[in-house]
Amino acid sequence: MSCIYTTPSSVFPRSISRKNSTIPPQNPTRKPSSIRCSSLGVAEAKVSTGTTTEPLLLNAVRGKDVERPPVWLMRQAVAHFNIAGRIGSTKSLWLLRSVRTIPSKSYQLLCEKYPSFRERSENVGLVVEISLQPWKVFKPDGVILFSDILTPLTGMNIPFDIVKGKGPIIYNPPLTLADVDQVREFMPEDSVPYVGEALTILRKEVDNEAAVLGFVGAPFTLASYVIEGGSSKHFTKIKRLAFSEPEVLHSLLRKFTTSMSRYVKYQADSGAQAVQIFDSWATELSPVDFEEFSLPYLKQIVDSVKQTHPNLPLILYASGSGGLLERLALTGVDVVSLDWTVDMAEGRRRLGHHVSVQGNVDPGVLFGSKEFITGRIVDTVKKAGRGKHILNLGHGIKVGTPEENVAHFFEVAKGIRY
Repeated sequence: MSCIYTTPSSVFPRSISRKNSTIPPQNPTRKPSSIRCSSLGVAEAKVSTGTTTEPLLLNAVRGKDVERPPVWLMRQAVAHFNIAGRIGSTKSLWLLRSVRTIPSKSYQLLCEKYPSFRERSENVGLVVEISLQPWKVFKPDGVILFSDILTPLTGMNIPFDIVKGKGPIIYNPPLTLADVDQVREFMPEDSVPYVGEALTILRKEVDNEAAVLGFVGAPFTLASYVIEGGSSKHFTKIKRLAFSEPEVLHSLLRKFTTSMSRYVKYQADSGAQAVQIFDSWATELSPVDFEEFSLPYLKQIVDSVKQTHPNLPLILYASGSGGLLERLALTGVDVVSLDWTVDMAEGRRRLGHHVSVQGNVDPGVLFGSKEFITGRIVDTVKKAGRGKHILNLGHGIKVGTPEENVAHFFEVAKGIRY
């Protein structure tokens, strides 16, 4: 597949190679240029999307004929961008063009007024406002709920907090069967009604111009946070439990599995059109241990959700999953999200084309030049092939990423044509 970058009038086509990408000079008065990709080396005729009523992201995941890959970015909320505070000091054209669409309150101002992360993520109005910030500025094809994978813990009788500078802190980790017996199964409609309310509002606000995305934590990843008492570098506590008292860990994993199955369904019923499952720490397991402590529980979630919500796309993300790709596909999810350590073409071959893929540009690329960013986007799209691909980063946006480069990522991505 080759890609052609063209101006709107198609007068100045320029081939883009992975090693040396060239783009026309920026012109604030013209419409965004486009990139056309073709496996035959020539631009193919523009194709129509599968339907005018469904968001592009859903059509792509379901294998319908789409004109370009949908795009959104993990951690795309304006949490990492001090947009409002830097408008006066930057000359970036995209900021000048977008100033009228930028929310009156940047995320940083919200943080000053509401310093607790939990306060921000458990308040319907704030959740909606923060979730919509990137939508108002970048118009991604996916609008993800502003929340945290640990949000359900309080409703499961696992006290926790998220402390600035330290991250999550779990009080009194359950380390025995008696402790696990005190963990309640999660009832989202009772414990986190604000999540449902926020998703319902987001669905109305976005109005099918993009897909509203929910998300949950996978059982093993949730158990890792809980047993470790927070974040961890070596995961010695949960591995000690897994290898010395596996019945305790399995008991906890079963409760998380039932609870997260219910949470996915609740999010879908409230307005989420796709749900991403984060198994961030599953890759700390060897393949044989993944098959015992993660894979069966992921499969149970997928099977349970598909019984009641057969058309709900489920996305699975596990950072550093190169050694587990084939096993991730065995979960039955619709989309496997690749991190940047896996070559996209190789990932496609290993997963098979019955599974959609997401990713997988290195977040660090956004610190490069615009030409470099363009080249990496094109390379990823070419390797993913036509259809069943959601363009994304291989992980979340890094703190300090230049805002104009994020805008450029979206502009280039939305200008691509197969």
